[in-house]
Amino acid sequence: MFPNGFKTIVFIASMTYNSCNAAEIQYYPAEKAEQLQAAVIAKGKNYQARTANLLENGQPAYVNQLILQDSPYLIQHAHNPVHWYTWGDNAFARAKRENKPVFLSIGYSTCHWCHVMEEESFDNPEIAAVLNQYFIAIKVDRERRPDIDAVYMEAVTLLTGRGGWPMSSFLTPEGKTFLGDSYFPPEPFKKLLLRVNEVWQQQNALVLKRADEVATAVAKSSLTRQQSQSLDLKLLQQTAQQLESVQDRRYGGFGQKMKFPNEPLLIFLLDNYQRFGDIKALAVVETSLLAMAQGGIYDQVGGGFHRYSTDMQWLVPHFEKMLYN
Repeated sequence: MFPNGFKTIVFIASMTYNSCNAAEIQYYPAEKAEQLQAAVIAKGKNYQARTANLLENGQPAYVNQLILQDSPYLIQHAHNPVHWYTWGDNAFARAKRENKPVFLSIGYSTCHWCHVMEEESFDNPEIAAVLNQYFIAIKVDRERRPDIDAVYMEAVTLLTGRGGWPMSSFLTPEGKTFLGDSYFPPEPFKKLLLRVNEVWQQQNALVLKRADEVATAVAKSSLTRQQSQSLDLKLLQQTAQQLESVQDRRYGGFGQKMKFPNEPLLIFLLDNYQRFGDIKALAVVETSLLAMAQGGIYDQVGGGFHRYSTDMQWLVPHFEKMLYN
């Protein structure tokens, strides 16, 4: 046992504390260090750490507090060199104490692009060092905390006009979003981190003002959804006309690169056809569904639909199936 409060470096080399060709994992108080070591040992001999950072003996070079969680998604990030926190008061208290912005990453265990960003950025010691130096990093499993996901997805959607996972948000120590998006490639992500830190340090008042504006917009959006309002039929027709004007007339669907089924839009157009006899709306739906049924997004062997097509012609699917598709 180490004395209470003693700061040590955790090493996992033969699952013991030593410095024999071992890489630094994290600085932790002795009690926490032993807790993390015990958690790794408890995984058993067949445990395979999800990381490219391994010691000479094959053991993971890094371990963080996520090893103590039971969420599959969080455990996937337990050997990142990022000093991840789980959602809670401790993370935000430290952010306030050190006057650092919070980097909030939300995803789920079967999310392809979540895995890509984890491998490219969060498992990258160089990028992790930037995160650890300038931010308090929080990782959330949206399947365990859909309430948190819903609030911050609303903010990202208002900021960018789109949403998806992994969700990458930058927050004030009070938890207010001032910047957000989804997946970032490694080099642009590193540059973004450095830029956000620069703006946080040099234009803090402006950042806080923007965060307040986003928080107000999120609150208004939530209130609007809760209020009962009469349905404006003209607005429905105008919306349908806008969708008809932006559809891909050649290949069906919406968008010029990746294409999603966008079921809610198709259902809306069908409803518009039923309400108003809008033949153009029906044609959009028929063109899109036929293209999907004949294209690669439909699993011709196993049945069902993949989540989206990686090209505008519906030829190459993204090999992930969701029950809601």
